[in-house]
Amino acid sequence: MRSSNPVFSRRGFSRDNGYAGFNAQPQAGGPAVGTQANPYAQGNPYAQGNPYAGQQAPTNPYAQQDLQGAPPQAPVTTGRMTMDDVVMRTATTLGVLVVTAALAWALLPVDDANIGKSYGIAIGAALVAMLLGFVQAFKRTASPALILGYAALEGVFLGVVSSVVDNRIANGAAMQAVLGTMAVFLAVLVAYKAGWIRVNRRFYGFVMAATLGFVLLMAVNLLFAVFGGGDGLGFRSGGLGIMFGIIGVLLGACFLALDFKQVEDGIAYGAPREEAWLAAFGLTMTLVWIYLEFLRLIAILQGND
Repeated sequence: MRSSNPVFSRRGFSRDNGYAGFNAQPQAGGPAVGTQANPYAQGNPYAQGNPYAGQQAPTNPYAQQDLQGAPPQAPVTTGRMTMDDVVMRTATTLGVLVVTAALAWALLPVDDANIGKSYGIAIGAALVAMLLGFVQAFKRTASPALILGYAALEGVFLGVVSSVVDNRIANGAAMQAVLGTMAVFLAVLVAYKAGWIRVNRRFYGFVMAATLGFVLLMAVNLLFAVFGGGDGLGFRSGGLGIMFGIIGVLLGACFLALDFKQVEDGIAYGAPREEAWLAAFGLTMTLVWIYLEFLRLIAILQGND
């Protein structure tokens, strides 16, 4: 499994491409300059010099004029991705997801008479969202329409699932899962900015290996549940379910750190502004992962399982 965020698999944000060194600064036409050699220079489009270095900034018409009495210099427009771009696109994507989740919660009842129909709509929305995600992952450019469509359909799925858990299994579970997801996001952000989390090659390899094992175990458990009935191998219920839920949250937190590093490198190496949509897409998928793991944990802890 290349990444929990397939959008990163074919573009400059690819986790398989590795990461540029910490505190690296881009140098036009050359590799990043840092305190030590970058062990991930091969394969990382941002680590082999700035791929956008050939794009020259607009010439300042006042550069040759005497500064005294000259009009103020206009800010240079580079069309490069900034942190503000990432924040705005991520907020937009998450906003669409939250709105559709709220609408699904309100308009798709989960009482005994309607739960089957609502579940059917939710599963259909999740499958289409997965398809849109794969299409975006294999596109060469970011498509805001695909990304927002994914967010809208994923919101429908989350709204129904959250309503089922909150109304039929564990009252208040949805809000607790939201708070838990926000707490993990803020904790990882603080730890990353403070340097407590070092995203290096060893960290990346460990997260990828752990995620692959986790996904394979969950797939086997699902197959046993489908064909054998019950809870399969028990990885999603009882004590094992709690343990695997915690592991799932921790893996999501690790992917957040990888996401932050990719965004930081993209900004440092002058990725084009539209790449901010890919960053928003990846962050949204990671947050959805963490939310679902929290929701499952709360359902096990407060439910009858």
